[in-house]
Amino acid sequence: MKLIKAWTGDLDRAYELFGKFQADEHGFVNDAYGLSRDEFAQYMRKVEDMHAGRNLPEGYVPATKYILVNDSGDYVGIFNLRHRLNDRLREGAGHIGYGIAPECRGRGYATAGLRMILVTALAEYGIKEAYLSVNKDNPASLAVQRHLGARIDHDNDTEYFTRIRIAEPDAMPEPCRDPGKDGACG
Repeated sequence: MKLIKAWTGDLDRAYELFGKFQADEHGFVNDAYGLSRDEFAQYMRKVEDMHAGRNLPEGYVPATKYILVNDSGDYVGIFNLRHRLNDRLREGAGHIGYGIAPECRGRGYATAGLRMILVTALAEYGIKEAYLSVNKDNPASLAVQRHLGARIDHDNDTEYFTRIRIAEPDAMPEPCRDPGKDGACG
């Protein structure tokens, strides 16, 4: 399993993956929702600019959007890593957002992808404690975060705001490499 920068992947496969998510699904915001194929190609150029810190909208920080690719080469999830926080992110969405394609949920991909993005956050951006948020109506995502050491820092009516201290890669729990269709490791 691996993470690839979204704009470096196959554009048609990326377009298909992004098309599997609603505009806002349990707190995972899909800015590409409803875009045509041509609009999506322009969106990917903006995603690359955001990674480089170019042409950022007011209140945004540099961020890298990744696609999670399983060992069979399937595009199974989207992970967004914000390189730093501003006040709005510190009290809101945090460093990391992610979503797994509906047909791939419950197979360990979120845990594997989140572990990889945490390792990347530490190695590439020096982030030692990741801030995340999770909708209260998404207990599976909260379980993923807790499996990797998250604690609930605070909450509001609709969300939990979690923190994960990032350890060296060898000290982090090892998820299943590529779970089978039933979600079991084999």
